[in-house]
Amino acid sequence: MRLHGFKSRQRQQGLALVEFTLVLPVLLLLLLAFGEFGRMLYQYNVLLQASRDADRFVASQAWDSTLGQVALSNTLLTQTKNVAVYGVPANTGTAVLSGLTTGNVVVAAVGIDHVRVTITYTFCPVIGGGNCVGSIRGFFGNQIALSIPLVATTVMRAL
Repeated sequence: MRLHGFKSRQRQQGLALVEFTLVLPVLLLLLLAFGEFGRMLYQYNVLLQASRDADRFVASQAWDSTLGQVALSNTLLTQTKNVAVYGVPANTGTAVLSGLTTGNVVVAAVGIDHVRVTITYTFCPVIGGGNCVGSIRGFFGNQIALSIPLVATTVMRAL
């Protein structure tokens, strides 16, 4: 009795190549998506650390003991924004992320004894060409924006 479930080798000779060509684009798309997601998490982590450093800097210098509350001078605000963007109080060096400016940083007093630093940054994936102005067309003709806003906020008590 002969088993009919198995096909001869000659009939399946090119089947593996056809399956590979059908699966390869999906695998490459998944690999690209995982890489972009990892890059986005890395940039968010850099933003969060910059926000912490800037908030720690402003919290250590913002307390006015004569007033009994937080006092934010223009010089302190500028230095704090520089710490968030460049890592130092002076406007020197390169930004921690490309495209990050002091305009992306907001420093504010919260109540009488806390300070908040918020950094807003736009993540640009590689598939959009890196300029974040493009978008890709979805399935039904709808535009899908490629830019993703990242917001890192830190609140600390003034010392």
